[in-house]
Parts: sequence; C-alpha cells; structure tokens
Amino acid sequence: MTLHKLREIRLSQGRSQTFMAKKLGYKSVSGYANIEMGRTKPSLVIAKNISEILQVDVNELFFEQKLHVKSNIL
Repeated sequence: MTLHKLREIRLSQGRSQTFMAKKLGYKSVSGYANIEMGRTKPSLVIAKNISEILQVDVNELFFEQKLHVKSNIL
C-alpha cells in the first residue's frame, strides 16, 4: 500500500482525517488515521470506499503496481 500517496491525495483535495473518518463511519479519527499511518490494513470494502471518496482508482491508492486482469482469451 502506498501510504504516502494516500495522504498526498487526501491533502491535495483539502480533506481532513476527520472528514475521511466520518465518511467511512468510524467513531473516532484514529480509525482512519491508523490506515493512513500503516498501523491497520483496510479491508477491500474500506479501500474501495476510500477510493470512491477521493475519486481515485483503488489500484492507484493501494497497490504499487496495477493488478493483472485475467483474460479469457485462449
């Protein structure tokens, strides 16, 4: 997970950790802050929700390389 990119994008959009925590349904800011600091790994659902809030592809936020898309072409 590219934590630096997550924080950078959030800050560039003028979003606070408090805003993110509330949008994600956390009771305290630390729920989101722990993700951004790498103390907690987000579930796939939370990662997707973060990407939707920030309007950035989930792969760009949480994966250093794009995931391989399986092809059904033989």
